[in-house]
Parts: sequence; structure tokens; C-alpha cells
Amino acid sequence: MDLRGTMRITGDGRLEIGGCTCDRLAREFGTPLYVMDEDEIRARCREMAGVLSRAYPDTFVAYASKAFSTLAMCRLVHQEGLGLDVASGGELYTALQAGFPPERILFHGNNKSVEEVEMGVRAGVLRFVVDNMHELDILEDVARRFRRRVHVQIRLTPGIEAHTHDYIRTGQLDSKFGLGIANGQAMAAARRVLASELLVLEGLHCHIGSQILAVEPFGVAAALVMDFASEVKKETGYTVREVNLGGGLGVRYKSGDERVPLGKYASMISKIVREKCLAHGLEMPRLMVEPGRYIVGEAGTTLYTVGAIKEIPGVRKYVAVDGGLADNPRVALYQASYEAVVATRALSPPEEKVSIAGRHCESGDMLIWDILLPRLRPGDLLAVLSTGAYNYSMSSNYNRYPKPAVIFVKAGMADVVVARETYQDVAARDRIPARFEFADDASSCVGTAGTA
Repeated sequence: MDLRGTMRITGDGRLEIGGCTCDRLAREFGTPLYVMDEDEIRARCREMAGVLSRAYPDTFVAYASKAFSTLAMCRLVHQEGLGLDVASGGELYTALQAGFPPERILFHGNNKSVEEVEMGVRAGVLRFVVDNMHELDILEDVARRFRRRVHVQIRLTPGIEAHTHDYIRTGQLDSKFGLGIANGQAMAAARRVLASELLVLEGLHCHIGSQILAVEPFGVAAALVMDFASEVKKETGYTVREVNLGGGLGVRYKSGDERVPLGKYASMISKIVREKCLAHGLEMPRLMVEPGRYIVGEAGTTLYTVGAIKEIPGVRKYVAVDGGLADNPRVALYQASYEAVVATRALSPPEEKVSIAGRHCESGDMLIWDILLPRLRPGDLLAVLSTGAYNYSMSSNYNRYPKPAVIFVKAGMADVVVARETYQDVAARDRIPARFEFADDASSCVGTAGTA
């Protein structure tokens, strides 16, 4: 098993993260529990900014907050000097509440509402990443009413089939995201923005998918975006000032996974941008990237307590834990694979193959299929690794379970950054119509089923 971040195993076999043993965290905060390694997050922020700026000095790194968004995370990103990518009014609100400077925020979304656009314009976000012509209509109307010019990037669909799950491929032509280069939609959008007195075309954007573990697709994307920038200049005379290659860098979910060497990634995309500028006679643009999973994916660990154990002789042994689909839907959505360790017996050798099941009323509520672990008992503490990206952010109250707490750990300190929900929290927004109130006569509430 490959340890992540500040993880280590103590001499007595306990898993430790950020100087805190997992059994201590479980006793103090309960389970399920999202544990985020603060030093690992900060290290990835610094690595990304440093490596990219050395390869291409005029670089802007924006953390993609859809991967994991809380007030504390937005504050951390600001402290590390990165920009922020938001994809909804809720993510923008969280960023602003955390004191994140709006002039360093990129606003995404394939169907932004009028209210969200107004919120972004009022706040003064750095860029709107435009996904379709309808959004341009909204932006122009809001800009006119607010008497402000709005700065935009056009999101392209370059037609690249990244090697990842169908649901997280976004660069191919058949996608709900962006404007196609091949079908002329992207050029039409560029002309539309350039003709507007209220909108300012700053750059081009593309995002080809997520959990990509090879550098080649990013190189192809960079080349296609730069070629399109050349076409824009030829047809309109305008030189785009920014090229945004989005995110998508993968992380290690299992021991066989290998992260893309960040230096190789940075070298490739910067080299292609430079070569294309030279070939097409373009000025060097500002290079933007939007890592999300790369920053937080391996920094997260989810702790669960083992409950029921069910063995079907000759078939499978199920080990149920006190979480599942509601706190990690990625297995059901993407067939994601994870590794786990028994947090109090991390040095014990594996003894049996088991499948880790959730507690929700769905047959597909599985966390890990067929993993070798020490023999498990009810009450054991299980740590599932690399759960920092898209687990908390995609969590739900399915079966009316409260959402787990989120804690940041660092140098032996553990701080709650999202409080654990209670049953009262889950029902707090429910309302009962007046006509549903019980009558004074309790007998009037009794049905007639089963009467003669």
C-alpha cells in the first residue's frame, strides 16, 4: 500500500495522518469522518504553482473548487496564492464568505441562471467562462443593467476523446459542455463577443476530462486551442490574451496508479504554446490551468466503523460499514476503485478477500469490491484512501442519513471545518402543509383498511 501525504504507520500498527492517529480521530469526531491532510493540500498547491511558473512564467493556477469546497478550503487556497474556479452560485457564495478576492475567481457552468450571473457581475469576478450562446444573451443583459463590462473566456469542445470514464469526459464534440470548433459554434461565439460593446473577449478555455493519467491528451488540447486562437486572429484580427487548459490531472486511487509527472505536464503544454505562437505569429498568452482533484484527491481519507459481516459460502464475504453511497457516490457513478487499510492494525498481513458494503438501501451501495484485508471484526476502524475529491462535494442525505463531519489535520491538531449533521439538520427544512395537521379526534386518523 502506498501511503499518501503525511500518512505514517506507528510502531504499534496504527495509521496516522497529520500527526493524529485515526483511532483518536474516530473517538473524538465519530464516523463516518472525512479527514483532510492540510499539509498535503498545501504541498500540492505549491507544487502546481511552482512547477508551472518555472516552465511558463505568465501562469495563473485556479483551484477547481467543485472537487472540494468549504470556507476553510477557500481560505487555504487564497493563502497559497492560487485563484479559484467556481461552477455555481453556491460555490461563489462560499468563496466570497471565506473572503476570497473575486478578482481571482473564474465562474464556470453550462447553464448559469440569471441570478448566478448577476451575483458574479455584482461581485466582480475575474472571468466568466462562457459555455453557450444563451449565456452570452444573459451576460449582455446583466452587463447592460449593471452598467459594467464583463470579461469572458469561451469554452471550446476541441473533439478530444480522453481515456477516462464516459461521464467525466468533457472535451469530445458530443458533450453538454462548450462550443464546438469543428462545427463553427466557437468562432460564432468569438465574433459575437468581439462585436459586443459590453463583453470583452479575454481568452479561450477547454477541459478535456478528469482523472487523466497521461500527458499526451493535454498536449493535443493545447495545440488545438492555439490553432483556434490563430484562426480567430486570421478571421477577426483579434489576438486572445489567455489560454485556459482546464484541469483533469489524475491522482493515485490504487497502488498501480501513477500520477502524471507534473514537470512533464508543465513542460509539454508550455512548449506547445510557445511553438504554436511562433508558428502562427501570435503574442504569448497568459497560460491558465484549473487543477481540482490533483490538489485534494490524495489528501482525503474517509474513516468508517465496521458493522455487520455477512459471508455467502463459496460466493463472497460482505463487510458493512457505517457509510457508503451517500458519502461516496463515485463507486456507483464511475465504478471508481479504492484502497483501504484497517486503521488500528495497519501492519497486520492480509488474511481474506472481502467486499466493503455501505449501509444504504441500494444493491449498488458498495465502496470496494474484492479487497485483501486482515480478518475484520465488528467495531474495527477502516480507512479508505484518496477520498478528498468529489466525495464530500457529491455527498447526499440518501436514506435521510446526516452528512459526516469534515476535519483538517496538521501537526497533531484536528479542526472541524464542516460540522457533522444531526437528524434535526436533515429535517430542518421540511414543512408540513396545514391541511396535513392531525385532527383533534385521533380516531379520524385511523384508516379503514382491514375492517369488515
